[in-house]
Amino acid sequence: MAQAPTGARLYVIAYDIPVDKRRTKVHRLLCGYGQWTQYSLFECWLTRRQILELRAKLFPLLDPTSDSVRLYSLCAGCATSVETIGGAAPTEPLIFLA
Repeated sequence: MAQAPTGARLYVIAYDIPVDKRRTKVHRLLCGYGQWTQYSLFECWLTRRQILELRAKLFPLLDPTSDSVRLYSLCAGCATSVETIGGAAPTEPLIFLA
């Protein structure tokens, strides 16, 4: 697994949202922050500022009585020991600046 950008931590973000419209909005939001690795799971390298921003954007999209979003922060040692069985290992996206 690639090293984290300076000041960023790896977050595993999982969600369970029964309503298609809300689930789609959350999925689209998370696509802007990380890599979609499973149907309801993203892996995101985020700085403290980005995680605060993401939380603020998630709250208005969710119904707290039925929706659930979990954000798991992985320490540097844990992030380097992620193991994937049955598929390609997750990687950080390449960013090209023109």
